[in-house]
Amino acid sequence: MNHDNSTRIIIFDTTLRDGEQSPGASLNTKEKLQIARQLAKLGVDVIEAGFPISSPGDFEAVHLIAKSVQGPTIAGLARAHPADIDRCWEAVKPAKKPRIHTFIATSDIHIEKKLRKSKEEVIDIAVKAVKRAKGYTEDVEFSCEDAARTDKDYMCDVVEAVIDAGATTVNIPDTVGYSNPFEFGQLIKYIMENVPNIKNAILSVHCHNDLGLAVANSLAAILNGARQVECTINGIGERAGNASLEEIVMNLKTRQDFFKVTTGIKTEEIYRTSRLVSTLTGIPVQPNKAIVGSNAFAHEAGIHQDGVLKERLTYEIMTPESVGWKGTSMVMGKHSGRHAFKARLAELGYADLSEEQIQKAFERFKVLADKKKTIFDEDLIAIVEDEMAVFPETYVFDYLHVTSGTEITPTAKVRLLKSGKPITVEAKGDGPVDAAYIAIDKITKLKPELLKYGIKSITGGTDALGEVSVTLRAKGMTISGRGSSEDIIIASAKAYLNAINKVLYLTKKQGKKKKIQREL
Repeated sequence: MNHDNSTRIIIFDTTLRDGEQSPGASLNTKEKLQIARQLAKLGVDVIEAGFPISSPGDFEAVHLIAKSVQGPTIAGLARAHPADIDRCWEAVKPAKKPRIHTFIATSDIHIEKKLRKSKEEVIDIAVKAVKRAKGYTEDVEFSCEDAARTDKDYMCDVVEAVIDAGATTVNIPDTVGYSNPFEFGQLIKYIMENVPNIKNAILSVHCHNDLGLAVANSLAAILNGARQVECTINGIGERAGNASLEEIVMNLKTRQDFFKVTTGIKTEEIYRTSRLVSTLTGIPVQPNKAIVGSNAFAHEAGIHQDGVLKERLTYEIMTPESVGWKGTSMVMGKHSGRHAFKARLAELGYADLSEEQIQKAFERFKVLADKKKTIFDEDLIAIVEDEMAVFPETYVFDYLHVTSGTEITPTAKVRLLKSGKPITVEAKGDGPVDAAYIAIDKITKLKPELLKYGIKSITGGTDALGEVSVTLRAKGMTISGRGSSEDIIIASAKAYLNAINKVLYLTKKQGKKKKIQREL
């Protein structure tokens, strides 16, 4: 298997494993499956679906994705422990192309302070882990955790040993985002030149973004022989995140003259995938984010606008359409019927919605169409994504009335439904949003700390849909929520309730997990 001269880069997506470790980004099983199906449409080669031994929920999600998602290899993560590897295999076994991804730390600081083993013992543990995984499946990946801070020659010894044991992919992670492109590229080159059996495996990299260099480090690794990159949608992940899939892929596509490699990614699905991950995780995409940010194809400066109108290539090195960005286009009006609405959603990439989701979204569309003169694609996307939230809702938003002004105390009357029964509370606050949040707290008996509150207009104009994102801390968890409405106070209340419902769901789930652990 000589891979170093191949021009095809394997895209290994870890949005559902490493990406889900972003603060506040917990996903339930249905949401993970929804994202996995979209990743398959996007054309990723490998989906790392989770860490099966970490919780019953993670095992269930990996197992369901392995059973349900066709196309990509489905991988699960496992420490170099027999129990982890066995559990991982049970989870990925239903996949047509299963992979076990096992790892152990190799840097001096991790070996001495965390593992408290000798270097020889670590190699022995790694070899045994790979052999155990190999007993289950041909496709085994091994990672040297904290590789960027590992002694080069020792790492070459580890890599050689695990390839001899049967590893078909060896991953070199910059676990703490410590490296830089010059150094990391040289490290990959050193491994390629000093591991005698390196041509029997694919060399992979997994870079973190603590110093903002994850994508640059990944590209430097590709130039020096790496043929798999591990990345996430929107670059989400622990701390400052991971290497961004869309940035790596579009670098390789836009500058194919320089990198001289290809991927199997259907780039027209990038924007759709980005929106889905942002919506379900509750992590907004910054406006100036490369490729998928709302400003990525916006040209405000007059000289830029003039140039783009005359010839797009003057200031656009790729087209919005190449990443699935539809731009702002008027497509629907108040006279549009359900059939036309459903057809337009399918064109925008929402062909998999249930009839119930379509009907709810259509009802909201008709209400909005009565209030807005023009309906844009972005409005439709916001409406349908609001209806796609698949967290079980303990409380359903039903009614909100606020009074506010310069010389009166803001008051909010909120009605929520619990098991179909209405609960109505009135509360005062420093402003209409604050009053609504206090009323919701009284109903839900939860008083979370509001860490972040963000608001943005989906389209231009005073009649635009508004989208609110919040981040709350409650019950020891940091959770994000989102809501959209043409009324920004309602959007604020929906976002807050969305986050609270997640907290209540996850608290209940954790309680069940603890009960299972006690019973075990």
